[in-house]
Amino acid sequence: MKKMLLSTAACALCISQAAAEPAYTKDQLVEHLIGTIDLGAARAICIGTAEECQPEVPPALDMMVNFEFDSDALTPETRDSLRVFATALNDPRLEVADFLVEGHTDAVGSASYNLDLSERRAGAVTAYLIELGVAAERLQALGRGDMNPRAPDPFDPVNRRVEMRGTLN
Repeated sequence: MKKMLLSTAACALCISQAAAEPAYTKDQLVEHLIGTIDLGAARAICIGTAEECQPEVPPALDMMVNFEFDSDALTPETRDSLRVFATALNDPRLEVADFLVEGHTDAVGSASYNLDLSERRAGAVTAYLIELGVAAERLQALGRGDMNPRAPDPFDPVNRRVEMRGTLN
């Protein structure tokens, strides 16, 4: 079955290495993810200005799993935040969603090396979420290498990350 993106923007997991507590609670994550589900175009006509007829966009949820240089290891802080995220994914209100776990790298290294590293990063996050009870069939790990930098500078460490996109299952 072809899957539809819940949102055109990635739900990126952003976890500060120095953070003592997860950035978001389970309920904040669930409410955000529910708000991004696209169930198709509404069957209505809007009469008004372009601004008045724009669909309401849920506020951005900026959480990102970052990695050290040349590493796919999850830090203790990342594990803490992923525990909260796994609890949110297991919430019954999100049973309609599967998640694409996308690994990324900075531009240091060859394209093939970066693709492998990004796949290992996505795999590390996916494996940990499965260990925390998220059903494996709801997760798909995918490496993107250095093809989609988050920062304008392709060598910026912020590009060493994992992002997640929700899809309707």
